[in-house]
Order: sequence, then structure tokens, then C-alpha cells
Amino acid sequence: MIGTWVNAATVIVGGILGLLLKRHISHRLSTVFFQAIGLFTLMLGVKMALQSEHVIVLILSLIVGALVGESMHLDEKVAQLGHYVRIHLKVGNDKFAEGLITAFLLYCIGSMTVIGSIQEGLGQGHDLLFTKSIMDGFSSILLAAGFGVSIPLTAIPLVIFQGSLTFLAYFFGAHFSMLIINELTATGGILLIGLAINILEIKKLRVMNMLPSLIFVCCFMWIALHVHVAF
Repeated sequence: MIGTWVNAATVIVGGILGLLLKRHISHRLSTVFFQAIGLFTLMLGVKMALQSEHVIVLILSLIVGALVGESMHLDEKVAQLGHYVRIHLKVGNDKFAEGLITAFLLYCIGSMTVIGSIQEGLGQGHDLLFTKSIMDGFSSILLAAGFGVSIPLTAIPLVIFQGSLTFLAYFFGAHFSMLIINELTATGGILLIGLAINILEIKKLRVMNMLPSLIFVCCFMWIALHVHVAF
């Protein structure tokens, strides 16, 4: 898990630098930061979403995932958790939860993350995660300047997620398929587009309630590949 630990460290360092930079940013510049983050998130989301080759799987995963997330009230629970953390850490930024979700999707849902973690689990080196670490470190500076302390704290779910992938790859590496990775990436891209719409304040979407889609898309693609169901 060396690559994952390095990745987490760069996110923390970049996040701290962003927090230091944030203190010298006016409200006007802060608004521009959020617009830049929103546009970048939108661009990245579209790029990721276009990787899908099984549109029916993508749509089905989003619908089922949204229904499950909505029934679990994930957005309300995350908002409550964010409020709790803000109070105890004395954080004044009301975009804490949004920053945490945005950073998690940017850092953790993508082909580079999944493939890099799998390569590490299979003992094929850490080069891809090291490259990703540099990119995430610079992104953290910009994100932390806009969203605040939630960005360096994203290192925690990053370690859990990437570490889990590495662990799974170590034991079940033969069952990973590039098709599953592509559809997972595409689903994450759709969620990033939703987050971009929120950040740009075009419309408020309950993206958190759609997060279970990331699990369902893997399940549906596995079924399609192994049970030979045509989607």
C-alpha cells in the first residue's frame, strides 16, 4: 500500500497549502475559485462518462443506486456528519460535506485509481499511483482554497477505498475486468457532472443519494460478464 500512503500524504500536504492560501483570498476570488472548480469537475465528469460502453448498465445502476440511496437518506446523514465535524473542528465553511464528496469522487473514482490500486495489489509496482499522487497533490491546493479543511481530511476515505481495492486485488485479482473498471469510471463521471451542477449553483442535485450506483454498476457488469446477460 505504499502508493496509497504516498497519495494520501500528497493530498494532506496539498490541502494544507490550499488552506494557507485560502486566508489571503478575497470573497470575489473565492467565487472565481468555485467557478473554476465547477468547470473543471464538469469537464472531467464528461470525459469519464464517455468511457461507458454499456449504457443500459450505466442507467440501471444510476436508477437502482439512487432509489437505494434515497431510501437510506444518505444526503441527510452526510450533512449531519459534516455539521458534527464542523462544530467539533470549529470549521466555518458550510461547504464541508460538498467538498468531501467532490474530492472523494475526483481522487478515488477513475481508471487511474482503480488500475493503480490493482497493480499494487498484484505486485506490479506503484508507478501509476505515484503519478496520480502528484496530480492529486496539486488538485488539493485548488480544492482546499475553495472548500477548506474537508479536502485534506479526504485522505482518510482515500486510504480506505484504495487500500480496499489493493487488498481485493491481492486475493481476487483474476476477477477484475477492464470492462467493469470502465463502467465504474463512467458512473463516477455522471456523479461528477451532478456535483459540478451543484458547485456552479445551476441546480441542487442530491448526488450523495446516488453514490450506491458505484456498487451496483460493478455488480451488474459482473453479472453481465459471467452470466452472459446482454445489456
